[in-house]
Amino acid sequence: MLGLVKKIFGDPNEREIKRCLRIVEQINGLEPEFVKLSDEQLRAKTEEFKARLEKGEELESLLPEAFATVREASKRILGMRHFDVQLIGGMVLHDGKISEMKTGEGKTLVATLPVYLNALTGKGVHVITVNDYLAQRDSGMMGQLYQFLGLTVGCNLHGLNHDEKQAAYRADITYGTNNEFGFDYLRDNMVLYKEQMVQRPLHFAIIDEVDSILVDEARTPLIISGQAAKSTELYYAADRFVSRLKEEEDYTVDVKLRSVTLSEAGVEKTERAFGIENLFDHAHVLLNHHIQQALKAHVIMKRDVDYVVQDDEVVIVDEFTGRLMAGRRYSDGLHQAIEAKEQLKVQNESMTLATITFQNYFRMYRKLAGMTGTAKTEEEEFKKIYGLDVVQIPTNRPNIRVDMPDVVYKSENGKFKAVVDEIAARHANNQPILVGTISIENSEKLSEMLKRRGIQHKVLNAKYHAEEAEIISRAGQAGSVTIATNMAGRGTDIVLGEEVPDTGGLHIIGTERHESRRIDNQLRGRSGRQGDPGSTQFYLSLEDELMRRFGSENIMGMMDRLGFEEDQPIESRMITRAVESAQKRVEGNNFDLRKIVLQYDDVMNQQREIIYKQRREVLYSENIRDIVLEMIKPVVERIVEAHAPADEVPEDWDLQAVVDYAHGTFLQDGMLTKDDLWGKEREEIVEFLLAKVNALYDEREAQIGEETMREFEKVVVLRAVDSKWMDHIDAMDQLRQGIHLRAYGGTDPLREYQFEGFEMFKEMIDHIQEEVAKYIMKAHVENNLERQEVAKGQTESGGGGEPKQKRPVKRDEQRVGRNDPCPCGSGKKYKQCHGQNT
Repeated sequence: MLGLVKKIFGDPNEREIKRCLRIVEQINGLEPEFVKLSDEQLRAKTEEFKARLEKGEELESLLPEAFATVREASKRILGMRHFDVQLIGGMVLHDGKISEMKTGEGKTLVATLPVYLNALTGKGVHVITVNDYLAQRDSGMMGQLYQFLGLTVGCNLHGLNHDEKQAAYRADITYGTNNEFGFDYLRDNMVLYKEQMVQRPLHFAIIDEVDSILVDEARTPLIISGQAAKSTELYYAADRFVSRLKEEEDYTVDVKLRSVTLSEAGVEKTERAFGIENLFDHAHVLLNHHIQQALKAHVIMKRDVDYVVQDDEVVIVDEFTGRLMAGRRYSDGLHQAIEAKEQLKVQNESMTLATITFQNYFRMYRKLAGMTGTAKTEEEEFKKIYGLDVVQIPTNRPNIRVDMPDVVYKSENGKFKAVVDEIAARHANNQPILVGTISIENSEKLSEMLKRRGIQHKVLNAKYHAEEAEIISRAGQAGSVTIATNMAGRGTDIVLGEEVPDTGGLHIIGTERHESRRIDNQLRGRSGRQGDPGSTQFYLSLEDELMRRFGSENIMGMMDRLGFEEDQPIESRMITRAVESAQKRVEGNNFDLRKIVLQYDDVMNQQREIIYKQRREVLYSENIRDIVLEMIKPVVERIVEAHAPADEVPEDWDLQAVVDYAHGTFLQDGMLTKDDLWGKEREEIVEFLLAKVNALYDEREAQIGEETMREFEKVVVLRAVDSKWMDHIDAMDQLRQGIHLRAYGGTDPLREYQFEGFEMFKEMIDHIQEEVAKYIMKAHVENNLERQEVAKGQTESGGGGEPKQKRPVKRDEQRVGRNDPCPCGSGKKYKQCHGQNT
């Protein structure tokens, strides 16, 4: 079908290349003119382009001249002139696409073209690499070019302090790793003052090794974890205290709102019991919260109605269906309060303060582009998840590398013996050899066998990036033998020694097929750069994991019947095709699972964006009084809606409950009576209460001063948002872990997660509004004007000084067991669904 479409409409890749070639002609046409420019005149082009952009000219119209400028500057500063195919690669990146360029085609130089062009806007360009070594190397080398042209360059490395990070992000061009950029985004949304933020709005990013970052690491969220300022002992203490309180005397119950409010007597009793002067001082927010939740657990939450205790765990009962809601936990510390009430072990509250997947982080950039040697096999994923098209860029010189068919052996032992024999034979001819393994264990096993044969070699396993890059760059020298795990030295070019082309070029040996064709292609692509000779071959055994997954027993039986020895190979294109077909199936399954992970994460992402946007608004606003009053208004509306509902006659309204709640939450005692509300319409009651709130607000502001009030508002709002959001992250995580069990009840887990997640989010917003109302209107403003972190975060980077013990990356989920429910939510076992071919 695809072939037919291509016949009718032409190959879209070819069309794109032809379009770019027309612009390449324009750039080449400018070269004679640019060669004549002095260094000063060439440098002055940057200011000229910026001025033209300010007058409204588009980047696209500047592209030919900007690319010609970079090419000429590169010749002078780096001694490298961009090939025509590199100009095409640069255009593809500028268009926000993935440029697939074979190894050795100079991707690092290609990036300079769109980086320079987009940096002219002054909005910042981020160049993302897979490790700190490459970020430093590329920013140092290419930085010379940008600085010559009058642009600033920053390198965002792990361990920089706040000022150094801010400087790196303020540069026109910033290099760094995906981890560091993602963590900085999360940290920026936890700061207490806007001056502490380091990132600017996310404008344009070019991701080097885009397949590694956007596919291989797509299911690995970044997590900032920390010591939450909460002790499980406080839950028990609060529980013991509230069990002695008396209804009416110490607290009032609002059955409709399912809330409990301490009376003045109850507040005084609490202060005496815990030896404090003022329960509403901001220093005692935590204690106040625990008391409120313990009260609610005792008075509102009924065992065997709202929840059951099963296997020493509190399990929520769905109020509508009566079924148990596996995996769901009450948020905001209520679940822990119930555990304390039932004398169970209180589960530790969440240590996760902030989290985001790379998928959702990089989708926030206004424009995103990427480059790699291997993207075509994952083209569907790039398009569906990120909206990125893949364009294959022609090589500068024809590829003459020979890719030989796979060789299959009966046993792993026989395979490794054959690999060592092959290495010995080629080494004797002085041909350089690079051996790829899929595990450190296998690379060490092979190394031992080579030592016994007296063959000198180097072993790399993706642990020490700088030394590995140095070693891998010499892997093309005559007689060298290098063993590397698949990721070792990635991003480093292998240049052949002088005599090597006569020996057949670099020979690549793969000792096992990876479950992704892309990883195999990366290994192959290290040979045959820039038209060099080279060859590749994979050695497989029927004991390899991938072969065992795909019915190697049949081939093993056939080999036994035909009398094959352990070291006797089958060399067959048919087996190569069968292995590739198996890989396609695994890739499809993995894509499906990554898509499912993203669908779940999208729910959290929408919520995260709302919270972070509103949080930034608080940080950047000079005066948030209007924001605070907008938060109090729904609190007032909810209490009126609950006790003066539209479908009841006014005589049946419970106005005393409105008065009690108002006094407990946003008004001082004695400010309101039932008679004040009698005879008013619902809307009038809301307006009356809001007028009281405004009057009290003005009074408080007059007492403590406008400047103090402005800071106090931020202290209260940031504290409420951060503590509730952290609890919400925990509750959503718990929900997600148990949601797949719902499939057995015949429901779609994803839809349940979306619906319940939305309800939990609304609940969290209600809690934030109530806490803000209570503390803004009732707290004594004395020694509570310091903005406080809800918890200390720990990531792989610190804001100066020594970095914390890192826990930067956590698997998004446990590896799925064969008999576990399939994460797709079908209700089938994993082995009968997406695990059929794995």
